[in-house]
Amino acid sequence: MMPGTAGQLRNGNKSSGAWIASKLGYSVLYIVLSVVAILQIFPLVWLLFFSLKNNQEVFNLPPLSLPMNPRWENYEKVWSAGNIDVYFFNSVWITVVATVLTIVLSSLVTYAITRLKWKGSSFVLGLFMVAMMIPVHSTLIPLFSIFNKIHLIDHPLSLILSYVAFNMPITIMILLGFYYALPREVEEAAVIDGCSVNKIFFRIVLPMTGSVIATTGIINMIYNWNEFIFVNTFISSDAYKTLTVGVQNFIGQYTTDWGAIGATLMISILPILIAFLFLSDRIVEGIAAGSVKG
Repeated sequence: MMPGTAGQLRNGNKSSGAWIASKLGYSVLYIVLSVVAILQIFPLVWLLFFSLKNNQEVFNLPPLSLPMNPRWENYEKVWSAGNIDVYFFNSVWITVVATVLTIVLSSLVTYAITRLKWKGSSFVLGLFMVAMMIPVHSTLIPLFSIFNKIHLIDHPLSLILSYVAFNMPITIMILLGFYYALPREVEEAAVIDGCSVNKIFFRIVLPMTGSVIATTGIINMIYNWNEFIFVNTFISSDAYKTLTVGVQNFIGQYTTDWGAIGATLMISILPILIAFLFLSDRIVEGIAAGSVKG
């Protein structure tokens, strides 16, 4: 056998071995990811079956067993008789308003810190970063006292102000890396064309941050939608309660309607799940872009 031929065979064997190893590695990776995906979906499937059962089936049947007689009336009951339609509407509009305010205000603050030159920018940024270390529970009594003095107890504005205040630091932190990476040439060209600072921000910079805004938006939505402590502390009227607190209506002193609770939880999950599915691509782009500082 010629020396060149032997070398080619060895190279061919190495290439074949590398190809097999690569395929094996990808196969193992896909198997692991599939198992993780199944584990992530498992609670949703369990909750769906749970919401279609009565109390006897919940406790007597295996967790993943199909209900003997699917009780879709559980959803009708919680939506009408359980006042869930009011709680759902409250959760939607409070979440949307608080999220929009948080994103707009955080974007303004981040733009001022990263793109404008003024003496107190580092100090202001430090204040927001320190605010991230304040535990929510430690602020309940001071906030209750303040809201009580200005007559905002049992008013949805108390929730919106609390959500905006506590979500702004983390939102600013996510936006910082993206804003630092934005090219200044675009803004300089806009200044030459006669654009004011306000026009530069709203017409040029804000549209360029769509991907990172989607990331911060879904993070804020999840927090605002699932928040319980502030609602339970500041709101007492059924007219302003949200889904997280409204689910307690089905927990009685002597009996608990577990099927109705499952239906309420299933309804509360769907909006966030749908929003995440639609924004998932933008969220990944925003995380990747925000992690790079130019």
